[in-house]
Amino acid sequence: MRKSILLLPFILLVASGCSQNHYNVPLKSFASEVRVLGVAPIMTDPGSDIDHPEKKELIALLSEMNRNNESLFVRKLKATGNFFTVAPLDGEPEKIFSRLFFRREKRDDASIQYNKYFWKSEELRDYIRSNNLDAVMLIVVSGIKKTDKISSFTFMNSLTTEYNYLIMTAQIVDADGRVLWEYPNFRSRSISYSPLLNLQYPDFSEAEANHYSKPNAKYKSMEGIRRNLQQKAKDILLRETNEPVAYAGQFNEMISYLKYDNDDAKVQDETLMLKEKQRQRPVSMPAAQGGAATSPPNPEPVAPAPAGK
Repeated sequence: MRKSILLLPFILLVASGCSQNHYNVPLKSFASEVRVLGVAPIMTDPGSDIDHPEKKELIALLSEMNRNNESLFVRKLKATGNFFTVAPLDGEPEKIFSRLFFRREKRDDASIQYNKYFWKSEELRDYIRSNNLDAVMLIVVSGIKKTDKISSFTFMNSLTTEYNYLIMTAQIVDADGRVLWEYPNFRSRSISYSPLLNLQYPDFSEAEANHYSKPNAKYKSMEGIRRNLQQKAKDILLRETNEPVAYAGQFNEMISYLKYDNDDAKVQDETLMLKEKQRQRPVSMPAAQGGAATSPPNPEPVAPAPAGK
């Protein structure tokens, strides 16, 4: 019996390791508190690092692509079965972003570069409560510049320079402004984060034709960007599906960090309870300075000294 008790912390620790919590709060709390989740229209941040020469047209194209793929993400989120209701919200994404946006920070965490967003507290609270939600999911497409190395198809040439990328970030936030979950997700054992699209490419052919010492990084055309965002994924039989590679890749990655089993939440809760009990367990006092130990909790009664002379 004693061995079983001693092994319990180890068993729960292993179990909790197998059911990793990708949320910023205890999984049990999230599962019980967030039953009605709203999904705001996918927003684009025009003030981020989007340096394409046809930026206005690109922003319009992203708004169109975002709108076309919102229902795909909502279907994937509903399929997790983790929420009582997943409600796609109405409204113009540009107006919603303008209303809620407070500031952005370009972050470099664990070698992952991305834009982290902060929202106006009162406006966010009103937005959640007016839609009768427990929490809302905010997804933003933005631009970022980062240094990368891109090789040619033959791997004979490469160009390391600063490229302009489109990325997708997401947060689940409650009415108190708590970020309950976020993407990119840093609570994973192996952190990965792929951009939505690289807006540039190194022109190896031009460099070779003109004997340049190195290729130039050029921006993709608007039609090329559209084709990249619309390219369909293929199944294991190489048949074309209805899911675009770029958006489905981002959505699948997010869902992998969002989905949980009820058993996972239970194990997480039991582990936290065990840790709390261990924390509250009385600890024996250390020996006093000079080597004298403190008195035990229930000292033996001491016989009174005989009366003095």
